[in-house]
Amino acid sequence: MKKLTLFLLLLCSTISFSQEMSGNDLLEKAIQFHDPYKNWETFNGVLLVTMETPNKPNRISNISIHLPKEYFSVLAKRDTIITEYTVSKNECIAALNGNKNPSEKLKKKYNLNCERANLYKNYYTYLYGLPMKLKDKGTIIHQKVEKRKFKGKEYLVLKATYTKEVGQDTWYFYFNPKTYAMEVYQFFKEAEDSGEYILLSGLETINGVKMPKVRSWYYNKDNKYLGTDILSKTK
Repeated sequence: MKKLTLFLLLLCSTISFSQEMSGNDLLEKAIQFHDPYKNWETFNGVLLVTMETPNKPNRISNISIHLPKEYFSVLAKRDTIITEYTVSKNECIAALNGNKNPSEKLKKKYNLNCERANLYKNYYTYLYGLPMKLKDKGTIIHQKVEKRKFKGKEYLVLKATYTKEVGQDTWYFYFNPKTYAMEVYQFFKEAEDSGEYILLSGLETINGVKMPKVRSWYYNKDNKYLGTDILSKTK
């Protein structure tokens, strides 16, 4: 009887804790896990990302991020094609196989433009800067924290939406209830079955920031596998 009483007290305490915790509280705990020394704000490092997709050769990307200098570059190789995009403050360069002045035909074929360069910059700094990037201007953190099962595992779930200027997707971030590590995230577009979910596994610590090592992408609507990104340190 005493054991049963103790179990019920612990259960009630856990439920109460998840209900009382605000979205901001959960975000702070997650940031404390992933970036305990607040290094992301001044991040200056290099990421090596191997992208595996079904029926395609791997794409290997060497990514340089220097946030204080507003500098970003990604050099990606797939087969014999090497594309390079660089954004330095408001300037950008797009190159193909080392040629920084490709023909208009090649620019069109390989999307060698500033729009693409900034898309990559925003994509990589957002994903590898999570959950810290959830404190950016224009992000709306919903204060109700859910306790939800996903793929048979229990998580604390944080919902984030964005102002019109930033984006229209709805994101859910799934955190380990014991360590507050980010282990899944999921986004939806206007249609309920649209969007994707991403399973995270392993950790790679780069410049003091704990980043998910493996990201596996799936469609929400049918669980179709899309591909996997594997993060490594450069040698």
